[in-house]
Amino acid sequence: MIVLGLDTATPATAVGLLLPDGSTLSARDDPQPGQRPGHATRLLPLAEELLAQAGSGWSELQRIAVGLGPGTFTGLRVGIATARGLAQSLAVELVGVSSLDALAHRAAGAWRSHRTAGEWRPHRVAGAWPGNVLAAIDARRGEVFAAAYPSDGPPTAPRALAPRDVGELLAELRPSSEAPWLALGNGAVLYRSHLLDLGIEVPSADSPLHRIDGAAICELALDAPVCAPHTVLPDYLRRPDAEIALSGSAG
Repeated sequence: MIVLGLDTATPATAVGLLLPDGSTLSARDDPQPGQRPGHATRLLPLAEELLAQAGSGWSELQRIAVGLGPGTFTGLRVGIATARGLAQSLAVELVGVSSLDALAHRAAGAWRSHRTAGEWRPHRVAGAWPGNVLAAIDARRGEVFAAAYPSDGPPTAPRALAPRDVGELLAELRPSSEAPWLALGNGAVLYRSHLLDLGIEVPSADSPLHRIDGAAICELALDAPVCAPHTVLPDYLRRPDAEIALSGSAG
């Protein structure tokens, strides 16, 4: 199966391609500090580059996968709309996966989580991080979108929380999970000092483990249920900033 994976939950534009032999290709666009994300302009060109690199074309795609977030409102809207449009125009399968799951998958490859079906199946990869993983995406307003991935059980539901509340999240899991914790994602980089104070390891800011990989989106998509395009929706977890500001000014 040839799977195209897209993720726009963070300022980066991430694209992956899974080939029939199980190998993957990845491409991404990371805006420079102060620059706006290039989701709308870079998503399709990056996909075309990977297809050309693989010697394939749009007509050979069999499944499209997209990260559902949580993440930035505008980014998720662009990525999901693009994935839905491609799936409909190409008449191929469409699946959605958690962007936090994809982030954690890079570290351990231990979670195949059908969150909508409540199913969890462990699949640990040799040589992967042996402990627990905290995936954290910057949610702005002093919060992170986070989910915990214990080594001996299913992941927690994603939630928006202040960095100081991460300890409470992990305390819920510690009775059954005493292994060390590793925090990943741009939220982990932003609040590194808070997490270190909690005894959580955080890789250096330039570690690729902090970046959502399009190939991980593809790999998780193999186990995800196929959905009708109109049912693939972003997981915002909270109202967009603009909507909150508007309701505040109206009050």
